[in-house]
Amino acid sequence: MNYWLIKSDPETYDWKDLVRDGGTRWDGVRNAQARIFLRTMKKGDQALFYHSQTDKAVVGVVRITATAYPDPTDKEGKWVCVDIAPVEAWDTPVSIAVMRSKSLLKETLFLRQGRLSVSPLTKQEWECIQALRYGS
Repeated sequence: MNYWLIKSDPETYDWKDLVRDGGTRWDGVRNAQARIFLRTMKKGDQALFYHSQTDKAVVGVVRITATAYPDPTDKEGKWVCVDIAPVEAWDTPVSIAVMRSKSLLKETLFLRQGRLSVSPLTKQEWECIQALRYGS
């Protein structure tokens, strides 16, 4: 299994929307590097769901439920999307400030290239962020 972090502006689509919908198509990504990551995602992979802009925190875990396919919102035909479904909401979100304070996460692509809406995590990074929700 691979691990990811996906970002969403909560004013556009937040965790509550995802839970209400029971899953969604993760579309509209228009960054070449993020497209490579979307194409790499496999059914069953897990991703942290991060609220960007206002909250700036991980708020839950999602599962990739369909691998990359052509993004129907793309008129040019060069972008892809995946399907995701909620797995677990976090009672205690983990803020970007807390993540930045951990030496293990200093090289995390998500923290180094903040504009990426999709980025990979190593298993160690995944476990570190998971532990942070419990104050570790």
